[in-house]
Amino acid sequence: MAELGAHLTAPSAGDDRPSIFEAVAQDSLMAALKPALQHLVKVLAESNPGRYGFLWSWFDEVYVLLDLLLQQHSLARCSASFSENFYSLKRIPTRDHRQQLLATAGLPKRQHWKSLLLLVLVPYLKGKLEKLVSSLREEDEYSIHPPSSSWKRFYRAFLAAYPFVNMAWEGWFLIQQLCYILGKAQHHSPLLRLAGVRLVRLTAEDIQALEKKLAGATSSPTHSIKTRVQSAVRKALGGIAFSLSTGLSVSVFFLQFLDWWYSSENQETIKSLTALPTPPPPVHLDHGAGSAPLPQLKTVCPLCRKIRVNATALSTSGFVFCYRCAYNYVKTHQHCPITGYATELQHLVKLYSPES
Repeated sequence: MAELGAHLTAPSAGDDRPSIFEAVAQDSLMAALKPALQHLVKVLAESNPGRYGFLWSWFDEVYVLLDLLLQQHSLARCSASFSENFYSLKRIPTRDHRQQLLATAGLPKRQHWKSLLLLVLVPYLKGKLEKLVSSLREEDEYSIHPPSSSWKRFYRAFLAAYPFVNMAWEGWFLIQQLCYILGKAQHHSPLLRLAGVRLVRLTAEDIQALEKKLAGATSSPTHSIKTRVQSAVRKALGGIAFSLSTGLSVSVFFLQFLDWWYSSENQETIKSLTALPTPPPPVHLDHGAGSAPLPQLKTVCPLCRKIRVNATALSTSGFVFCYRCAYNYVKTHQHCPITGYATELQHLVKLYSPES
């Protein structure tokens, strides 16, 4: 009975396993940060090219350095990437069946460096490859190499094979996620499997240990100059990474909003909502002043009842007449012949159609 009660009260091995929604959400967090930061850098570069132009030219390299610093700080501090820590997750070795260590203990060196390279290097190389493919597609039609040259054949073979390679890559991730949903895999991403780690939720002990580590991050007394310099450099890098991670934590929702706002799908919606509406037809203010009835055909002048010659619109009402008819009427009556709006000769606007 005691053993049965222990089994009932003890948490199962899968209780610490995050849901697929948590796992995918933390993946999409970093995917949304880069486009948002890229847009901010673009705005700065356009506002002051001399000062911030290099940030736009070398954005990928600057971003990968900041990402490296951020992920290194997060992995060393709480055994998780920045986005995983944001969702209260941590990494543990896959084949380590011993008692889980606290998040502050860090990952083993092998898993730590593999995780760091896969978190930073793989997205950077994938982005560079996508830009290369895009540029090759644009230059393919204007290439100076003859169609039968080896370079031309290589370009076209590479461009033809890339969609299948990319489909296999994305399919690998999709199959891994399906296996994770069905409980057949410990990892939702192949990159976690390659790094030899899996994701689990933070426990209460992990949270307490992280809070104590943050509160007790005071400089230990050092005596030699070398250790003092190393400590100062380590603290400076840690401070930069901590400031970056704290700032991103605060502004992550703002950056995601920017990414959504400037997405192509949302821009189409914004254009449809902010497009100028069609102006309503003018209201007849004075039925006595506007005595000319409208003709059935739109190409007929309301005054002379003939096909318009030198079509001219009145900017006050929008109706179109022959130039001579409108000129003589406005000069004599000083109002629109249809609506009765007060009109002067400077309100005549000549219309130019493709037929003319």
